[in-house]
Amino acid sequence: MAIDFSYKETWLHKTNPSLKLIIIGLLFIQLLMIHNPNVLINYMVGTLLLYLFFTGHPWKRLFIIAIPFLLIFLTSSTSMIFFGQGEVTWMKWGLVHITEESFFRGLHLGFRGIIFAALGVIFALTTRPVYLFYSLMQQLKLKPKYAYSFMAAIRLIPIMIEEMQTLHYALKVRGVQAEKGIRGFYKKLKSYAIPLLSQSIRRAYRIAVAMEAKRFSNHTNRTYFYKLGFSRFDVLLMGCLLTIICLAYYTGIHHPYFSITDVRHNS
Repeated sequence: MAIDFSYKETWLHKTNPSLKLIIIGLLFIQLLMIHNPNVLINYMVGTLLLYLFFTGHPWKRLFIIAIPFLLIFLTSSTSMIFFGQGEVTWMKWGLVHITEESFFRGLHLGFRGIIFAALGVIFALTTRPVYLFYSLMQQLKLKPKYAYSFMAAIRLIPIMIEEMQTLHYALKVRGVQAEKGIRGFYKKLKSYAIPLLSQSIRRAYRIAVAMEAKRFSNHTNRTYFYKLGFSRFDVLLMGCLLTIICLAYYTGIHHPYFSITDVRHNS
């Protein structure tokens, strides 16, 4: 059964993939420098607005993808809240010691995790892998033999999934039933791994020969089917992210939600 992954193309899809990759990488570094939870809350709201309204994917799909966001928030924040250190104790029960300092540090860590996840998913949902590698070759001068190798590897993933499904049906038609226990698991793993591995090795060899025949190891200038460059959408992306950052800092400092301005010092 084919999986429907249709989406509506937005201006985020039209931005340069290399520039988008660099910007998001810089945002990851910048997020590590923010220790004010008020700023992080505003930052998170702006990032989630980009995720919900400008990725072009259906709302139902976005909510399903967002489920791990909640798990990231819960696991990262609660571990700090329940077992952190601090001076102002709110509750203590056995190993659980919730303090004012640990509470805000946990929220800070959770908000940061959500922003990291949202930015990464925004990039993944609005960037075609083919365009990304073409942009890396054209804008960042990545060698074609590496870029096309990665593209070939990505293309092999759905083929391997289809082969695994075909192998599953073949074993089912032949009446092969999996045994229980560790021995049964090992036999099942062996029945899948050996055919898939042998097919992958043969396919990888054919791809390597084809790439060598097409002179991908040559360092001369090449022509490209897709010509990628910069456009007004890249300026729009930088302006949008700069606006989110400035508003997050301004409102977080001048109109804070909490009195805590630095979780490192809790003051």
